[in-house]
Amino acid sequence: MGLFSNLFKKEKQEVLLNEYFETLNAYTPAFTTFEGGLYEMELTRAAVHSFATHVSKLKPEVKGSGNKTLEKKLQYKPNPYQDTTKYLYRLATIFQVQNNAFILPLHDDYGQVTGFFPLLPQSCRLTEYKGKLYLVYEFGVGKKGAIEFEKAGLLNQFQYKDDFFGENNAALQPTLEVIDTNNQGIIEGVKSSANIRFLAKLAHTLKEKDIEDERKRFTENNLSSSNTGGVLLFDQKYEDIKQIESKPYIVDPDQMQQIKESVFTYFGTNEAILQNKFNSSEWNAYYEGKIEPFAIQLSLVHSNMVFSDREIAFGNNIIFTANRLQYLSNDEKLSTVTQLFDRGFITQNQGLEVFNMAGIGDEGDKRYIRREYAETSKLDADTVQYEEQEDKE
Repeated sequence: MGLFSNLFKKEKQEVLLNEYFETLNAYTPAFTTFEGGLYEMELTRAAVHSFATHVSKLKPEVKGSGNKTLEKKLQYKPNPYQDTTKYLYRLATIFQVQNNAFILPLHDDYGQVTGFFPLLPQSCRLTEYKGKLYLVYEFGVGKKGAIEFEKAGLLNQFQYKDDFFGENNAALQPTLEVIDTNNQGIIEGVKSSANIRFLAKLAHTLKEKDIEDERKRFTENNLSSSNTGGVLLFDQKYEDIKQIESKPYIVDPDQMQQIKESVFTYFGTNEAILQNKFNSSEWNAYYEGKIEPFAIQLSLVHSNMVFSDREIAFGNNIIFTANRLQYLSNDEKLSTVTQLFDRGFITQNQGLEVFNMAGIGDEGDKRYIRREYAETSKLDADTVQYEEQEDKE
């Protein structure tokens, strides 16, 4: 079954003609793309890009028996057009910009989930058909599709009025307008400070056309590159000529900092994260406040798309993890890895991964604990041998 047949299933097109589904609070569950230009601003796009980049490094793992095929699929190529990093990056970007991200599970001819595709619809709504709830989505090109709501994936944030969808980014609109106004002010300020160099007062009145002609003549004769002598000469047409000092246009730093703080607060980030100059403490705070909640939501949504309640009860699930130790300094890495390895918390391969080094195969997956040193699976046998050796001595 191809991607587009998953996106637009003919047998479900009649669903599109039904009434809206109404929730208990009488609020119509509908989502429409917010045209606020959030992704067109440099600062807000940087915040979105930073979040999506870090999310793209999450590692999907499928827990449970018989799921290795799906795990490899999810770890390398969740759909025919995207590898895992692109899939997660796009999903996180849509989530940040729209506050809602939709995931379409891809099925084979036997109904088994074989992959996932992120949707960027122009609008979505819920509708009821024959007692079943459907998610109906529409794209800007006029294409429409529908899928059972329980089979689709929905990530959201800022959920308040709607029982299903998150709010739009209208709350950020005043800040976006300030950013746009500030940028225009900078451009106009630079233009005006660069254009006017001299102020000349004419000795007598001239017609408008004569003034324009005289301006051109004076500029060509005195201010062009052909004036190699550097001397400015004028006749009695001018009563006075003054040079204007050009001062560079400087943005109010307090105002710029206030704008930045508004954006940072809204996106839960900071300048160190955006410019990749964070330390381990700053990274841990960002991870716990921003990346980890999204990773948990990712895990729950993907698990519920793939597994039934019974399968989840038996321990089947999908999780998205990150190696947070990689963001420590070299000294911190050495100390942490040494302490964790000595106590059997991590393997050699996991320790090597922290230093971005290749693993050493299956042998590197063993765990050791200090008794200088013993494999954890052989502790009892080694203890007996050690005691016997002491008795002999």
